[in-house]
Amino acid sequence: MKGERRMYQELIAKMNPCPKFNLQWYKNEDLYSDGEVEDFIIKIIAENRPEDYSNAVYEQFNWPIYYHLSPLRKNILNWYKFKPDSSVLEIGCGMGAITSVLCDECKDVTAVELSRKRATATLLRCREKENLEIIVGNLNDIEFEKKFDYITLIGVLEYQGTYTESTNPYMDFLVKIKQLLKPDGKLLVAIENQYGLKYWCGMPEDHVGIPFEGINQYRDVERGGRTFSKTALDTLIKESGFHNTYFYYPYPDYKLPTVIYS
Repeated sequence: MKGERRMYQELIAKMNPCPKFNLQWYKNEDLYSDGEVEDFIIKIIAENRPEDYSNAVYEQFNWPIYYHLSPLRKNILNWYKFKPDSSVLEIGCGMGAITSVLCDECKDVTAVELSRKRATATLLRCREKENLEIIVGNLNDIEFEKKFDYITLIGVLEYQGTYTESTNPYMDFLVKIKQLLKPDGKLLVAIENQYGLKYWCGMPEDHVGIPFEGINQYRDVERGGRTFSKTALDTLIKESGFHNTYFYYPYPDYKLPTVIYS
């Protein structure tokens, strides 16, 4: 770990990225990772411009590399019309697949990431973005000095059973987020469909890896990642204090969308 951190520090010093990298809330532990492949992904990011990632993906194809570097990831938000001069809080920026879109569309972006390694990938990937601050840490620990026009939860809400210590972690997490929004602010959520067609066909549930587990209401797992039906998600959001909801439908899913239906 110390060797990896030294390597990243040397990369950062060499490349001198523009974004602010805030470690004030980092607790010196990364609670999730795809393993050593993340080091390889960071190497690709450091040695290539974003438009050249595809070549590296084809040369060394596996799911984590494709998932983190595919340009399809941007499609979840690159069509959305953000207000001019707006500020956005991206919760769970991962390796920066969507962060650059937000930087291009909004006046300032604050990206929060629990994993220092993935936050480093975002820092190097968005190295030319002067309107970006990356905060490493758990959102539940961070104290913000301002409110935001937009907050994004792209593949994040479903994991609050693990990262929010509460008897009702999903609602409590959303209540906290609402306090960070301006009065007319918007929350943008992307999440798996509990009753998605792939699950009825026997594909293992994305978060627990057990076929039909979501359809069976997660009866074999007590705590951890889970997703919701449209009705349950709508109810959860409204009971958390949000009064208006609107749904879109990415195909084939929100991770690698090629089409988004209203």
